[in-house]
Amino acid sequence: MEEKLVIRPFHFTLCIYLLSSLSVSTLRGQTKSPRDWGIQIGVLPIGKSNSITDVSGVKVGHVTLHAGDSVRTGVTAILPHGGNIFQQKVPAAVFAGNGFGKLAGSTQLTELGNLESPIILTNTLSVPIAMDAVIDYVLALPGNENVQSVNAVVGETNDGYLNDIRGRHVKKEDVLAAIRQASEDRPSEGSVGAGTGTVCFGFKGGIGTASRQLPGSLGGYTVGVLVQTNFGGVLQINGLPVGKQLGTFEFSDRLLNNVDGSCMIIVATDAPLDSRNLERLAKRAFMGLAKTGGIASNGSGDYVISFSSAPQVRIPFRSDATLQSVSLVPNDLMSPLFMAAIEATEEAIISSLFAAITTVGKAGRKVEAIPIEKILPLLPAKD
Repeated sequence: MEEKLVIRPFHFTLCIYLLSSLSVSTLRGQTKSPRDWGIQIGVLPIGKSNSITDVSGVKVGHVTLHAGDSVRTGVTAILPHGGNIFQQKVPAAVFAGNGFGKLAGSTQLTELGNLESPIILTNTLSVPIAMDAVIDYVLALPGNENVQSVNAVVGETNDGYLNDIRGRHVKKEDVLAAIRQASEDRPSEGSVGAGTGTVCFGFKGGIGTASRQLPGSLGGYTVGVLVQTNFGGVLQINGLPVGKQLGTFEFSDRLLNNVDGSCMIIVATDAPLDSRNLERLAKRAFMGLAKTGGIASNGSGDYVISFSSAPQVRIPFRSDATLQSVSLVPNDLMSPLFMAAIEATEEAIISSLFAAITTVGKAGRKVEAIPIEKILPLLPAKD
């Protein structure tokens, strides 16, 4: 997938901070996924690329901003399909695990049960500029010449520990670039896009993704997840208390990693679901976060946005029909999808840690990548 890496002068200095051989791939850092190390989370089979783009039609784009010694931020765009999303809305839902966040557009999405714009992830203080960019994008699409209202959906986490967040370095063109270059290829993970400056469980966080493919006997549907990890707790990998064994937490008398921060979770599926069952699916995704040791602390904005990309359940902007008839997955067949969302979310979070690299940012602060070499000996040997 083509990605945009932006290296800008910091404020008004004449020097651009240069990194030798800097590229998106070097910023991404560690190339091995948890599965490459023999860590297989869950029991369901993964999709073709083990990513959210395994769900047909879903696209993802990143813009990574890395400038001077203090700009460590970016934008990630998720498109539910490649057409005009405003004209062909998709069923969607939101679940707030903990509402200390600035999830723009959530109330209309919940009220009407549909999504009409790309989903943008960025940092907290860049939500307004991202909304402005999404509005520009939607209004400019052919067929939207008479549109008078747009519900832009923008999620965030606060990357102010590593990033000069008050500088509000994300620009409208960065958001538009993330949307326009969005691709069905497997998205990059780790310290890219909206995950460039995030911290998770005391280690470098970032973007992570995973998917699950249900067997034909269970519907054959795909569930894909993308996460922006910036939260804390007591890290667990496949049930092993890694955080405790590494000594990177302790709730005995103090916590050694900042549990506040936020996690955005995006769940996509090709299963034909309405907003009610998409909300139920979103709630299960939050169980995946819990399985990694996240605690949804007081100061953490932890949200799940879920949507169905199935063409047969899309909602046209204008229709002469007085009734809408669709075929939906019944309640009694939702359990496999629930399990898929839990497993994919858990793996996406762990993958965001494994892909991230050690990062130095604002005020010389340094956040180390997760020490894989120390974790592997703690895990059970492969069969």
